[in-house]
Amino acid sequence: MSAPHGHNDSVDIVVVTGMSGSGKSTALAALEDDGYYCIDNLPSALVVRFVELCNNTDEGMTRVALGLDCRDESYTDAWPRIRSTLEDAGHRVTVIFVTASDDILLRRFSETRRPHPGDQGLGLGLEEALARERESLSILSDSADINLDTSDTNVHELKANIVHSLGSRAHSKGPALTVKSFGFRHGPATDADLVFDVRFIPNPYFVDELKPLSGLDEAVSSFVLERADCSNFLVQLVSMLSFLLPRYAEEGKAYITIAIGCTGGRHRSVALAEELVRRLSEEGYVGRVRHRDIDRNYQ
Repeated sequence: MSAPHGHNDSVDIVVVTGMSGSGKSTALAALEDDGYYCIDNLPSALVVRFVELCNNTDEGMTRVALGLDCRDESYTDAWPRIRSTLEDAGHRVTVIFVTASDDILLRRFSETRRPHPGDQGLGLGLEEALARERESLSILSDSADINLDTSDTNVHELKANIVHSLGSRAHSKGPALTVKSFGFRHGPATDADLVFDVRFIPNPYFVDELKPLSGLDEAVSSFVLERADCSNFLVQLVSMLSFLLPRYAEEGKAYITIAIGCTGGRHRSVALAEELVRRLSEEGYVGRVRHRDIDRNYQ
């Protein structure tokens, strides 16, 4: 692309795509709050030209975010070529794919009473429209730089995940990390890339003075972390992750969720998640902790 004197050398482009109802608008809002110039539903045929205009402007449009989805039927086929064109021109492209489980999407559409945008007068049922959309987007999901599952994520957590995952790419030697504690009693960690079960550690729940506390309290943390089995587990886990994370980065994974599970998600998994993030930070990785089930009833 040619450009006049004073043009920007490159544009930081974030593309938000994914399943309808999964939170793409929220993701774009988070990017806008973070200083990106955002456009939703830009026709794929105009993407390269739009970035060219951004590149040639003197007004500082160096960070743009584009929302692309099934409203433009051609973009899934056209996107690989568009991305190659943009990267060959020296621009940085990051694709964020936002999704959620079918039952969650069905509930959200039911609550909002909005039609699925992929129906477009075809008379499809909602379940069929979602199935068609998920199939058509599978290639984009597989090739995305960042995959975010919002099935058990609220608006504020999704915004934080967006900012964290993009910001960490510039400061971490590997993928941006989220370490999440959870309780198997309350269901699996559906958005996790790696899941570790720590129910082999004695449970503070059965210690009267520790039961009402959580893994954030020093007494519980000491009870869990000072055990020999837990110490050995953490040493081996950090060693394994130190091997895996750079290799995930080489394969283009920019965002990794590590889930630590115990029975209720209040004691052991919380203490271990906090300690794992601390140890990984000493290895140069940027991580954040999320405790999914810490506030659930522990009785």
